[in-house]
Amino acid sequence: MEKHLNIISFNIPYPPNYGGVIDVYYKMKALRDQGVRIWLHCFEYERPQAPELERICERVFYYKRRTGLIPNLTLLPYNVYGRKDERLIENLLSNDYPILFEGLHSCYYLNDPRLRNRKKIFRECNIEHDYYLHLARSGRNFLHNTFFLVEAIRFRFYQRVARFADLILSVSTSDAEYLRQRFPGKRVEFVPCFHENEGVTTRLGQSDYILYHGKLSVIENERAVCYLIRHVFSRLSYRCVIAGMNPTRRILEAAAPYPHIRIEANPEKERMEELIHGAQIQLLITFQDTGLKLKLLNSLFAGRHTVVNRLMVAGSGLESLCHVADTPEEMIHTCEDLMNRPVTPEMIGERASILFPTFSNKEQGRRIYELIYGKGK
Repeated sequence: MEKHLNIISFNIPYPPNYGGVIDVYYKMKALRDQGVRIWLHCFEYERPQAPELERICERVFYYKRRTGLIPNLTLLPYNVYGRKDERLIENLLSNDYPILFEGLHSCYYLNDPRLRNRKKIFRECNIEHDYYLHLARSGRNFLHNTFFLVEAIRFRFYQRVARFADLILSVSTSDAEYLRQRFPGKRVEFVPCFHENEGVTTRLGQSDYILYHGKLSVIENERAVCYLIRHVFSRLSYRCVIAGMNPTRRILEAAAPYPHIRIEANPEKERMEELIHGAQIQLLITFQDTGLKLKLLNSLFAGRHTVVNRLMVAGSGLESLCHVADTPEEMIHTCEDLMNRPVTPEMIGERASILFPTFSNKEQGRRIYELIYGKGK
């Protein structure tokens, strides 16, 4: 018997080139490979409609995300209320298939009484109120900080909507533990991020540069990059490359005085892959311990050595594959050591044995299939 699934995505998940949309896109591919026919519902926001999605989906529906003042005049989070669309609920009611809500941003209809008898799955991708509170404390613009603080408060109350889900899928073990405490009696399962890697492609040997990569317009990443430039990269003698989408003026200005620090803005997918494969060290830090850590997974599947702070690996189960350094001095010392340490076949074999099957798209696609439909096809 054919299995169908509605998926509500907070944004158009193609191209899969940042955070949450990567998880959505490769999750859909993994479920399709399990024989699931996908009915994708996605909100348009700063990304064009993508005909490529029709190759892996039964149907694709697009809805305009509402922005501006009006969606802010509500007790609901701005990022939730702006994704209210009557056409979405009408399309969900046109079938009786299970519904997967991707992130709290997409959950406006999770508690709708018209969906009372439907199987509903909530994919957690962040503890949103913690995330927005962190943004409120990290920004430099009063209006932005005020918005982030208000949004954090709204999400703190709104997260209760998750109790209407039949199943909750978390992205980390620490998030899973939080959700089990917050929603006792609900089934919460840790399902790692889906990603583009089908196998470990780490190169042997060594190279001569250190890499940080991520979406550089995100406040969290901007803060991390500026910290690394100021306290770590500026004190190293090796080439340091910072690559990603839309670097901010603050990042460009911070790197400008140092000839050995290079910013690669908006590299094509192939170029980013080459940078990750070619680097001797991926140096990744965060100041927040929840949510998606896709850059960490990509680094471990494709890069050589990976240096992180403890918050970057919190709840990931990947600590043993990384070199943990929390202070600038520890990061500098670790990098200087690893720049002279070639990667061996034994290292790659050990990495593969830990990454599989837990971080295999195929295995996690099978798990989600069984969690929704039961074992057997």
